[in-house]
Amino acid sequence: MNINKIDLNLLIYLDVLLRECNVTRSANKLNITQPAMSNGLKRLRDLLNDPLLVRTSEGMKPTEKALRLQPIVRKVLLDLEEALQPEADFNESTSTRVFRIMASDYAASTVIPRLLNRLREYAPGITLDIMTPSDVTFHDVEAGKIDMAINRFEELPQSFHQKSVWLDTFVCMMSADNPIKDQFNLEAYLKAQHIWVSKTGFGIGVGMDPTDVQKLGWVDEALQAIERKRSIRVFTRSYHTAMHLALEQDLIATLPKKVAMVNKKNPDLVILEPPFDIPKIELKMIWSPLLHHDASHIWFRRQVIDVANEFNAQASK
Repeated sequence: MNINKIDLNLLIYLDVLLRECNVTRSANKLNITQPAMSNGLKRLRDLLNDPLLVRTSEGMKPTEKALRLQPIVRKVLLDLEEALQPEADFNESTSTRVFRIMASDYAASTVIPRLLNRLREYAPGITLDIMTPSDVTFHDVEAGKIDMAINRFEELPQSFHQKSVWLDTFVCMMSADNPIKDQFNLEAYLKAQHIWVSKTGFGIGVGMDPTDVQKLGWVDEALQAIERKRSIRVFTRSYHTAMHLALEQDLIATLPKKVAMVNKKNPDLVILEPPFDIPKIELKMIWSPLLHHDASHIWFRRQVIDVANEFNAQASK
């Protein structure tokens, strides 16, 4: 195939079509008419000698060739958009920019309050728009609609930029009136009733099954490794809820140390080391390649890391 025959608009059409798998939705996404999008699909089919999208009982599905082309086309368009981004100076003291951040409950409880304090001092006109993992998708981040996502990620698209914010260990939080606090060992831990807190990713969650250890996360997988199991009485998606419930005399919350430190001065709560090994977790921030060279975004990423470093320094004292 002669590359000179390829219209850049066709690559844009192909990218959207393969993500939406629907001509009408693709047309709406690009603000063009449905006949124009249908014509674009016909030209792509003729150019690539492949149907690209085929109708099935479950709607339009991409062909094998289309699936092979999809990540290549996406990368080409992202690289081009990034290269064409205009350069501009950034003055944080006068900026009124809105930064949209997807933050897990864990990140929102630890990073965000300190970040806000820093912005109040150095960039009083900047606004934060905090979203939850169920509010956004990886596509939103990739397209630059979300400035940054701060969470714990197991798998990420290769196109994303990422940076580690910190590593964290686990602790056990319980009421100061909990009778097991004075003889806290593995057997006491296993006899107790527990509060489970979710490991959050993208997308809307579903109800939990106490018997599905693989979906319960790090704490329960660590117990499974030593062939033990805890009794979970409450499932919650909020660390603040978990810490509040830990005030109950018969409940224990096992949660990341940095989020537990939010309540370290509360005399009604006790924080103890877990009586078994739990692997560390990593908090990351990720962002689109479209924003990587943006001056305001570079400044903002630096603030997040500075806040994290300050937090680590305080926690080690």
